[in-house]
Amino acid sequence: MRPRLRALPRRPWQSTHALLLLPVVLIVVITVVDMQTPLNVHLGPALVIAPAITLSFAGTRATAAVGVLALAAQILIGFTHGGIGTSNHVVQIITLAVLSVILVVYSALRERHRAQLAQVRTVAEAAQHVLMWPLPEQIGPLRIASLYLAAEDEAQIGGDLYAATLCEGAVRVLIGDVRGKGLPAIGEAALLLSAFRESAHRHGSLAHLVDTLEQSVTRYSADLEPEEEAGERFATALLVEIPDRDPITRMTSSGHPPPLLLSPGHAVTVPSLHPSPPLGVHAGAEHTLDVFSFEPGDTLLLYTDGVVEARDAQGRFYPLADRVARWTDDSPEALMHHIRRDLLAHVGGRLGDDAALIALHRTPVERRRHHGRDAVRQATATAEHR
Repeated sequence: MRPRLRALPRRPWQSTHALLLLPVVLIVVITVVDMQTPLNVHLGPALVIAPAITLSFAGTRATAAVGVLALAAQILIGFTHGGIGTSNHVVQIITLAVLSVILVVYSALRERHRAQLAQVRTVAEAAQHVLMWPLPEQIGPLRIASLYLAAEDEAQIGGDLYAATLCEGAVRVLIGDVRGKGLPAIGEAALLLSAFRESAHRHGSLAHLVDTLEQSVTRYSADLEPEEEAGERFATALLVEIPDRDPITRMTSSGHPPPLLLSPGHAVTVPSLHPSPPLGVHAGAEHTLDVFSFEPGDTLLLYTDGVVEARDAQGRFYPLADRVARWTDDSPEALMHHIRRDLLAHVGGRLGDDAALIALHRTPVERRRHHGRDAVRQATATAEHR
């Protein structure tokens, strides 16, 4: 069987060149028709349409070239209708020249703005990759997919954050939300991410890990917090630990909303959670360790409050639990795609706050389900003993 040939994609410059035929043809048609009409009919002023059309799809040079061509056509029309020295043709030529120059200047300013905007986007994307490392598609027993939607225009990152790391015998995941949104909150988000990545491998328990994060946020606030914002710098965080072998999840929350547990068959449950105050609010606060069953085939959905607090035009919050119940059997990637489309449709295309989500899907293993319940009871007893 002969292989099927695929059509080569059309290059942008080829499309632009093809579109340039439109203003050129328009100039020719207007010139020819004007030269054939009576002297009291003037179609020359319509030539300004040609550079105006060119501005919509081409750059400064093409707009200037079409403007010069239109001006030449206007001069030719003037010669045909009795010479360019008449007051009528002089006014038409000067008017067309001025309008063409204005269009060229506007095109140059637009290209400069586009270049600046592209540079801002490049810097934002580079900062996003430095601070928010892309999560792997597979880590330990988990398949992962994530979604980040920044509230500020042209921002790729903001006050929401997440990270995941593979520790000895378990996967640890952090999702958090620092006070503020968009670019001003990046400093606090970077601090919390750095502290997590540095400490996640050093501490044997989530309680010790969250204490370290608390100390980092408190120290940062004491050293760098402006006087007018004293006591207002804080961050919510949810730390999750998923063992490789035991089908359970350990988690501790610092003022962060609880995750959703999605099970096959459109079942959505909210694990019991006992949150402590946000990081940076009350140093030395006790952190409760919550344990629940996380069986193979289940998906754990972590999110920030920017998701559930998103409002539609009538002021109604986004019903995350109700919406995801339709997609419990989908892959993490498909789940993120559905939520993104549905959330943006709910808010009319623009979020009022940063939003982040992580879907953690435990891949099947050869273990009986009752072992998961035994592991939960054992882990809970251990946590209470501690």
